[in-house]
Amino acid sequence: MAMLNRVHLNGLRAVETVARLGSLAAAAAELNVSVSAVSQQVKRTEKQLGQALFERTPGALVPTEFGTAFTARLSAGFRELAQAVALADEANECTLVVSVAPAFASKWLLPRLSRHFARHPNVLLRIDASARVADLDRSDIDIAIRLGDGKWPGDRAELLLAQEVFPVCAPSIAARLKSIGDLAQTCAITDERAMFSWDGWFEAAGVAPVTFQKGARFTDPMLCLESAIAGHGVMLAWQLLTADALADGRLVAPFGIRAESGLGYWLVTSATSSESRKVRDFKAWIREEIEATMAQFRALDSAA
Repeated sequence: MAMLNRVHLNGLRAVETVARLGSLAAAAAELNVSVSAVSQQVKRTEKQLGQALFERTPGALVPTEFGTAFTARLSAGFRELAQAVALADEANECTLVVSVAPAFASKWLLPRLSRHFARHPNVLLRIDASARVADLDRSDIDIAIRLGDGKWPGDRAELLLAQEVFPVCAPSIAARLKSIGDLAQTCAITDERAMFSWDGWFEAAGVAPVTFQKGARFTDPMLCLESAIAGHGVMLAWQLLTADALADGRLVAPFGIRAESGLGYWLVTSATSSESRKVRDFKAWIREEIEATMAQFRALDSAA
C-alpha cells in the first residue's frame, strides 16, 4: 500500500479513463475537466511510475504493452471502488433515520415499530431520540416528528395529530374524584418543561381553576407519567404519551374532558429535498397507527 503514496489517485483515474475510452477528449468529457488537464495527469503519472503507458500517435493514445496490463488492473480496481461506494448508497437507501423526542419514542412509537418492520422488512429504522430540533438539510435525518405549531422555516411540515391535554391518574386516585372540585384534595404532578398549563383545561371544562396540593415536579414527561402510574397524584397529559397506559388500565382519565393545547405533532421533512419511497411509506404507516390509537380513545369515551 505504501507504493501508492507516490502515485496520485487523480492521475490513475485519468490513465484508466483514457485507456477505456480511447482518447483524451472522451476522457476529459467523462471526468469533466479540460483535455490539457487529462494530458498533464497522464504525463505526471507516467513520470511517477517511471514507465510509458501510451504511445502517442497522430490519431490517438495507444497503450503500450505495459500500459495494457497496467490499465487492465486499474479498471478492475476502480470497479471494486465503485461497488464499495454502491454498497454505501444501498445502505443509505435502506436505512430510514427518524428524529423524535425521547418521550414520543419510548411511550408510543417503540411499542408499534414491529408492525413497521413486518410491513417493510428491507428498511432498517434508526431512531434519533433527542429533544433538539435537528437541521434536516445538514444531517442524515430523513424525517422528524416534532411537537409545536408547525412553523419551522426551511422545512415542510404536515400535521400528524393535534395535541389535546387532560388529567390522568392511577385508578386508586380516580376512585376518589367524584367532581372536578375534588382535584383540590390531590397532588399535581408537574412537568416543568411543558408547553401548556392547567388553565386551558379548566377553561375547556367550564370551571374555575382548582388549587392542587403540592406534588412532585420533573423536567421529563416520562418521569411524570411513571409518577402518575405509581399513584403520586394527577398529571395533565396528552394522547400519545398515555395511550397505552390508559388502554391497559394503569391510568384513568377521570373526567373525559380534553382541551386543545394549540400544539400538534407534525411530520417534518426538508423543503429542499424530494421525498423518498421509504419516507412516504413511513408516513402512511404512522398515520394508520395514529388512527388506531385515536380509535382507542373513542372507545374509552364511549365506555365512559
